[in-house]
Amino acid sequence: MSLLKRIGGAAPSEVPSSAQRQGSTTPRFDSPVRPAGSNDDTFNEIKIRVQNRLINELDPKLDLANKAKVRKQVEDTFNSILDGESIVMTRGERSRLFDTIEADIIGLGPIEQLLSDDEISEIMVNGPKRIYIEKKGKLIRTDITFANDDHVLRIIDRIVAPLGRRIDESSPMVDARLQDGSRVNAIIRPLALNGPTITIRKFRKNPLTIADLVRYGSISREMADFLEACVKARLNVVVAGGTGSGKTTLLNVLSSFIPEDERIITVENAAELQLVQDHVVTLESRPPNVEGRGEVSIRDLVINCLRMRPERIVVGECRGGETLDMLQAMNTGHDGSMTTIHANSPRDGIGRIETMCLMAGMDLPARAIREQVVSAVHVFVQQSRMQDGSRRITQITEVSGMEGDVVVLQDIFVFEQTGLDERGKIVGQLRPTGVRPRFIEKFESMNIFLPSNTFGMGGDRFGI
Repeated sequence: MSLLKRIGGAAPSEVPSSAQRQGSTTPRFDSPVRPAGSNDDTFNEIKIRVQNRLINELDPKLDLANKAKVRKQVEDTFNSILDGESIVMTRGERSRLFDTIEADIIGLGPIEQLLSDDEISEIMVNGPKRIYIEKKGKLIRTDITFANDDHVLRIIDRIVAPLGRRIDESSPMVDARLQDGSRVNAIIRPLALNGPTITIRKFRKNPLTIADLVRYGSISREMADFLEACVKARLNVVVAGGTGSGKTTLLNVLSSFIPEDERIITVENAAELQLVQDHVVTLESRPPNVEGRGEVSIRDLVINCLRMRPERIVVGECRGGETLDMLQAMNTGHDGSMTTIHANSPRDGIGRIETMCLMAGMDLPARAIREQVVSAVHVFVQQSRMQDGSRRITQITEVSGMEGDVVVLQDIFVFEQTGLDERGKIVGQLRPTGVRPRFIEKFESMNIFLPSNTFGMGGDRFGI
């Protein structure tokens, strides 16, 4: 593949220069720096002309994976072109021009600066001219744009190619990840009528801890201690919630409580979990190749990991037949395993698990599946995205048994909203229901104790 095809043409973008990023003021993405004494059309005309010459003059055998070497050659050639054409620009304009060209050649083009903003949690490219972000729980449209559909496609190809994945008319959808672990989904025409669409769930450089969740108000300190006790006592935990509610973040936090001396195997579609333990084996599924062969599903990985002497199995998300295998693993000596599912409540979660078990292709009666759930799952933790954009744990529910054909669920903690503050933020607290969990004996056997008022009851202390 030629360097020209790998790099592609340029698109107008509003990437702050490295000189400006290191200077006294960092320009905001929604307040782009404009070249003094020139308009955007003039700047973009110069940019396209310089970039086209730059691409033609670069060494076609240049290894784009070696970013330091590429950057040096790009910078030398860039300066040579500007000096040779006698293009007069201020230092700020020159830095901005170089940064936008560099982003197109070795970065992700116009969205490169969005990826470097730690306050942005999600980036959504709805075709070449509409780019949205999620910042502090709110969706905001930016003024950043791509040149056209082809420019977006080149950026998608740059993301998926290193992973051995592809996107084209015969395979117009792809899941991938960036080098920092950020999750990427892309879908193109003819399925995406607005043009190539990219959704990036950004990967935090510093993973959230339980202390962060307490500080942000997602959970109280008492509930955090309770969840830590659940993990250390090897209870099987299912985190339920809607899209974007923070399930994976919470799963990562809960996984941090697993003791260092246990062997952990994680199974994910795109590796997102950031476990801090040393003895962790990370497995990632693989889509089929161009010939439609070579697919390795989540279910295949769950089945295989049972042969890898796991002490804890952490599945990023159950969404199909692997749910049945996960339940069986929880029932056959892999206590303390965890996963997430899409569900709006613990009760909905039971129904979702039942449906996904049937997707395994086995015609099991509903009661048999529910019995598997009751014996496998100890606790549901419901994560929700509130109307103000905040993420909170809204329920911690025990699976306490069956009555007839019905799974009995018992709320241990429930979020109680008390109002809104002056900024429109939800005010409330996760409060105990006064119910003592039935798995207290298991806590006692692990010599784990918390204050008895954790559940809203009196007394001194008891094992939980």
